[in-house]
Amino acid sequence: MNELHMQTTTNVQEKSNLIWSIADLIREYYKPHEYGKVILPMCVIKRFNDVLAPTRQKVWDTYEKVKHLEVIDGFLETASGYKFYNISPFDFQKLCNDVTHIEKNFREYLNGFSDNVQDIIENFEFDREITKLANNGMLFLIIEAFNKPAAYMGADKITAVDMGYIFEDLVRRFSESYDEQAGAHFTSRDIIYLMTDLLISEDKDTMIEEGVAKTVYDMTMGTSQMLTCMTERLLELDAEADVKVFGQELNPETFAIAKADMLIRGGNSDNMRQGNTLSDDKFKDYTFDYIISNPPFGIEWKVEKNAVEAEAKLGDQGRFSVGLPKISDGQMLFDLNGIAKLKDDGRMAIIHNGSSLFTGAAESGESEIRRYMIENDWLDAIVQLSTDVFYNTGITTYIWIISKNKTEERQGKVQLIDASKMVVSRRKNIGSKRNDITEECREVIVTAYGEFKNKTYELDGKFCESKIFNNEDFGFNRIQIESPSYDEEGKLITKGKKNQPVADASKRDFENVPLTEDIDSYFEREVKPYNPEAWIERSKTKVGYEIPFTRYFYKYEAPEKAEVIAERITSHEKEIMASLEKLFGKGGSE
Repeated sequence: MNELHMQTTTNVQEKSNLIWSIADLIREYYKPHEYGKVILPMCVIKRFNDVLAPTRQKVWDTYEKVKHLEVIDGFLETASGYKFYNISPFDFQKLCNDVTHIEKNFREYLNGFSDNVQDIIENFEFDREITKLANNGMLFLIIEAFNKPAAYMGADKITAVDMGYIFEDLVRRFSESYDEQAGAHFTSRDIIYLMTDLLISEDKDTMIEEGVAKTVYDMTMGTSQMLTCMTERLLELDAEADVKVFGQELNPETFAIAKADMLIRGGNSDNMRQGNTLSDDKFKDYTFDYIISNPPFGIEWKVEKNAVEAEAKLGDQGRFSVGLPKISDGQMLFDLNGIAKLKDDGRMAIIHNGSSLFTGAAESGESEIRRYMIENDWLDAIVQLSTDVFYNTGITTYIWIISKNKTEERQGKVQLIDASKMVVSRRKNIGSKRNDITEECREVIVTAYGEFKNKTYELDGKFCESKIFNNEDFGFNRIQIESPSYDEEGKLITKGKKNQPVADASKRDFENVPLTEDIDSYFEREVKPYNPEAWIERSKTKVGYEIPFTRYFYKYEAPEKAEVIAERITSHEKEIMASLEKLFGKGGSE
């Protein structure tokens, strides 16, 4: 696998650099962040062109024989060897032979593709760019550049894995030039491989013995690289595996790349669907063996608000009845979508930022979602990743593992793994990505997960720590503590026949009491000694859940001794005085 990865990296850089350089041709007519409008669809079209090249004549011959029939797709797909084809008399070479009619011929060439490819091109909204390029004399030059031998993208030279990396690299470059929102389109492969290995770690032996027949879903698939990596991993376990992948993506361009990638791989491109997962679920009533996703975080869900709230009112018939997070961040809605789509023994790996661990007070939407996961015993593990492992953001992120059918030893438990130091610094940054989760690092993290122990693991001076908790460790009762009101004369204010004291709202306080502790015992110990007249307003008690990850892994570091600090200050003072004497001369400025 290492050799394949090394080869892929070389192919990606060479081909991606070449394709990126073609953008220089249009720099007078497009801004850098607009290059993708031309280069990405042209890259996809050229990939189709070169993949179909070996069977082009066979497709043309077949078309002449069957064009009078009502249904001809099956014949042409068989002739092409793929689930797509092109019946146009043109290819890139023939287009380059006629500069005068380049726009007319190119449009005829595109119209010759099967409907599924034309759907991809439409999602790129490429038609208006063709007109713009042609009107400025650039269309021929672009096609000519993509037709050079160095730009060849046939499947005999560039594998589907290579092509996926190339798409990923190009999208990253275009996103960086436009300063897209963090993680909007892609997740680096080292993170994806960690997610896949965590997902399948418990199932390996069963899969090898019984064979693999699995469904995989990504609800925010981007260019579909998570689905690709998951397929790779399952095929490694069983070369004859029956792996069916499904994905939904909001962005039309990245959806187009995902669908193109799936077509070229020979998969069912109908399982790649475009639309907003939260407000326009394209896989209603589907369930899957695995879900793997990196949803957007810190993004408002105002656009989806009406649809999401309407579905929340459906109760168990919808995905969102558990609770709704604050409107400024919809990432935990994807947890609910994923849980609704897991089979009874399904597993999900999903990436979140730190806010999903603790945001929201007791009975808030976020807290209720955490409660839903934990009280149903579905939260299996959370792995903290290092900072600076994503292309577009340097923040700390977490992989949540959700399991609908935990093994016996994991039942009633949640495993937290601090893998924030288990990375290797890159020699050269890629955007914000300064750290890699190498294969060796990944093996340590997966081992920590698999062994399910309170244990610290070490690799070349890097540490990974695993801790096991009971489900109830994350729950608490939020109690409302009241203090009595007094009038101006210092007399207690009461109400009712029983002369109950009236609460002073200005003195109201709250305490979070762990579910593992008796509320009254806590109150007597932590509150009464400091406020003897206080009482608990029982009707206001609320249950909440949070996961204080950082607190659980906090390491106390003793402060420096005073004499060490004083010595350092003295040293700095001497250095400053020496600099001043050098600047002004000994004895000052006289």
